[in-house]
Amino acid sequence: MGPPVIIQIENIYYPILAIVGLPANLLTIIILSRRKCGLSQCITRYLVAMAAADLMVLIFNVILYEINDAYFPYSFLNYTPICSLNHALFYASIDCSVWLTVAFTFDRFVAISYQTLRAKYCREKTAAVVIAVVCFISFFENIPLYFAYEPREIIDNIPWSCYVKTSCYTSTIWIAFLWLETILSPFAPFVLIVLLNALTIRHIVLANRVRSGLRGNNSAGNRNDPEMVNRRKSIILLLAISSNFILLWLVNFIVFICVLFTDTQFMESNYNDSFTIAEKSGYMLICLSTCTNTFIYAVSQSKFREELKIVIKRPLADIINLVK
Repeated sequence: MGPPVIIQIENIYYPILAIVGLPANLLTIIILSRRKCGLSQCITRYLVAMAAADLMVLIFNVILYEINDAYFPYSFLNYTPICSLNHALFYASIDCSVWLTVAFTFDRFVAISYQTLRAKYCREKTAAVVIAVVCFISFFENIPLYFAYEPREIIDNIPWSCYVKTSCYTSTIWIAFLWLETILSPFAPFVLIVLLNALTIRHIVLANRVRSGLRGNNSAGNRNDPEMVNRRKSIILLLAISSNFILLWLVNFIVFICVLFTDTQFMESNYNDSFTIAEKSGYMLICLSTCTNTFIYAVSQSKFREELKIVIKRPLADIINLVK
């Protein structure tokens, strides 16, 4: 009898995700770092940092854990201490990616809704400080996770793989930590991103109405108004990134809520169980979110598409010239 269906899907899904996600995030970092996409330095900082965080998720979880566990189950990466470290780094990377998304959303909220504060807050230096603080807190906060795992099995006195300790579900300290983790990611980001985007969109809609009224009800003139065009692009980018985050995190969010309010445990070994399938599906969707922002930029930003073509064509042209 072969492995469960969900495991078979994972064994195909994660390699494909790595093949697509790694070059997608690397290209995003290269293209945005060239600073030719017509974006402000502040926005560029955030988007590059988000792509770097997504790249870390792909490396620590998809490649070093999921793919390694499926195809190289007895490599040194599956020693329990290394496996535990991979888990901690994976969750730290996820937290970093999530909270950088919140920071970017807040930055756009300030830039669009508070013109007086915009000049002081929406700067490249401020973005660099915010990114550094978010990354430091994300990694520091997840240090306890290294100690949350025990060996799944012991072979020749060597601990292999990782399994969440039973004490994590009974100890008051671990329960409190789990509640804190759930509140910080994804509950608080969900609420903040939805709230900030709702306020931002409300401000843009009201401002557009006022601007349209001042310019008259000339639809052609409104379409050619640079300010309204920029606001429209801001709405599209914000909605795309926020909707992507909410949709791909929704299953995992529901799983966390079920764990907190029921006796269900993480990582059950019964892969035919519906909850385990939902949990694994949630993690698959989280990992998918690490490479979707690139496609969002490509669809919503024309200059990003132009730079993407340049970055892809240049190496091909060099190879063709070398062959000739």
